[in-house]
Amino acid sequence: MEIGDVWRVVEQARAGLPPTAPAEEVAAAMVKLLSTWEPADIVAFEQPLWDLLMVSYRADLWAAAYVINCGASDDGFDYFRGWLVAQGRDTFELALADPESLAGHPAVIAAVADENGLECEDVLAVASYAYEQVTGTDELPDAGFVIEYPGLDPDWDFDFDDAAEMRRRLPRLAALYEHGEG
Repeated sequence: MEIGDVWRVVEQARAGLPPTAPAEEVAAAMVKLLSTWEPADIVAFEQPLWDLLMVSYRADLWAAAYVINCGASDDGFDYFRGWLVAQGRDTFELALADPESLAGHPAVIAAVADENGLECEDVLAVASYAYEQVTGTDELPDAGFVIEYPGLDPDWDFDFDDAAEMRRRLPRLAALYEHGEG
């Protein structure tokens, strides 16, 4: 399996849903699609999914998640990246190129206005859920699946609660959040 396979599943899952569907609905549709696969293929899907999550493990994106979700713990950042995968390849790649691009995303704008966070833990477990549906076993077999997070950029090692620094580094997101609060 390759990362392109993940994007094809996300695209197929999103195709059957309204454009503004919550990420949890995308995850459920992904599980439904994966449930039609052979168990070995479902297991193989896990690595490229986590490869996407590893490549998005970046301090600048973590700062963006922190602004958008009014905080982001380790788990919260994982769940934010799950949400990001559920948005599809274009949004994901734009966010990697420039986390500020999320300031124009309709779900981000709505989340700030509604004071809701953007997370989707279910995306992280779509292979497990599909595997359980197909095999009745609730745990994926050990297939050499590897998660190796890269080091975080030390230039982004600052207190994310420092509003002035966030405004300097992520001005559009910070303004969106401040506007939503005011």
